[in-house]
Amino acid sequence: MRQLARAREEVESWRALKTRLQDAIDLAGLEDESILPDLEKELAELEAEVDRRETQALLSGPYDAEDAILAIHAGAGGTDSQDWAAMLQRMYLRWAESKGYEAEILDTSEGEEAGIKSTTIAVEGDYAYGYLKAEKGVHRLVRLSPFDSAKRRHTSFALVEVLPQVDSDDEIEISPSDLRIDTFRSAGAGGQNVQKNETAVRITHLPTGIVVSCQNERSQMQNKENAMRVLRARLLDLKQRQKAEQMAEIKGEHVSAEWGSQIRSYVLHPYQMVKDHRTDFEVGNAQAVLDGDLDGFIESYLRSTIGQ
Repeated sequence: MRQLARAREEVESWRALKTRLQDAIDLAGLEDESILPDLEKELAELEAEVDRRETQALLSGPYDAEDAILAIHAGAGGTDSQDWAAMLQRMYLRWAESKGYEAEILDTSEGEEAGIKSTTIAVEGDYAYGYLKAEKGVHRLVRLSPFDSAKRRHTSFALVEVLPQVDSDDEIEISPSDLRIDTFRSAGAGGQNVQKNETAVRITHLPTGIVVSCQNERSQMQNKENAMRVLRARLLDLKQRQKAEQMAEIKGEHVSAEWGSQIRSYVLHPYQMVKDHRTDFEVGNAQAVLDGDLDGFIESYLRSTIGQ
C-alpha cells in the first residue's frame, strides 16, 4: 500500500508540473508586461523543481526510495572527535528538517567530557536512503580545538554509516530463538533524569553476533521496537554484502575513522572550506554546510555514480 501511494503521488506530481508548465506558456503568450515579474518568479520555481526531479531520477537503486538508519561513530581524536560526532549529528538533523523528513534519535552514547561517542538516527521520508547513502564514510574536521588550552589546531574524524530501513518480513527473517534480549537502565544526566526502571534494551543476534541497543525512549517496548528496526537494517546490509561481490553496493567498504580514509574534509582554520574528495565538489561557507546545506555534495556524488 505504501508503494502504491508513493506511485500515485509521483504520477500526480508530474501531472501538476505539466499543468504549471502549460499555464506558464499560456501566460507568456499573452505578451502582457504587467505579468512579467510573476512569470519570472514562476520560471525560477519551475527550474528549481525540474533540477530537484532530475536529481531524484538518479535514485534508482533497490532501496533508494526507503527510509534510512544513520549512525555516527567518533573516531581518532579523543574529545575533539566526540565533539565532532555531535556536530555531525546536528548537521544531519538540520538537513532532515530542511527536507521535511522525520528524524528520530534512537540511541546515543555520550562522551566522557563533551560530545558523543556514537548515535543512531532513524530518518523517515521518501528517498531518505537514496540521498543519505552519499554521506557514508569518514568525515574529517580541521579546526582550533576548544578543548586545547593552547588553542592549537586539531584534526578529528568520525565515521558515518547509512543503512536502508526495511519493514517487510520477506526481506529479513528473524527467529526469536536467535535473539538474546537484555534490559538495563538508561544513561541520563542525573537528578530527575535518571531512569529508575530498566527501559533500555540491548539485542544480540546470536548467529551473526550483531549487537544493537536503544535507550532514548521511556518505554521498554518502544526501545525494543526501535532496536529491532536497527537490527533488520544491519542484517539486510550483511545479506547484501554476502551475496554481492561488490562490497560497496549497500554500505560501502569498511574503513577505519582515521587518516587517509576520509570522504570529506571540513576545514575551519586557517581558512573555511568543505571539500568532498570523491567528487572534488567544494564550498567556502563551512558554517552553512554544518547547518545542514548538503544538497550540493549529495547531488554531485549521485551524478558521479552514473554508470557505475
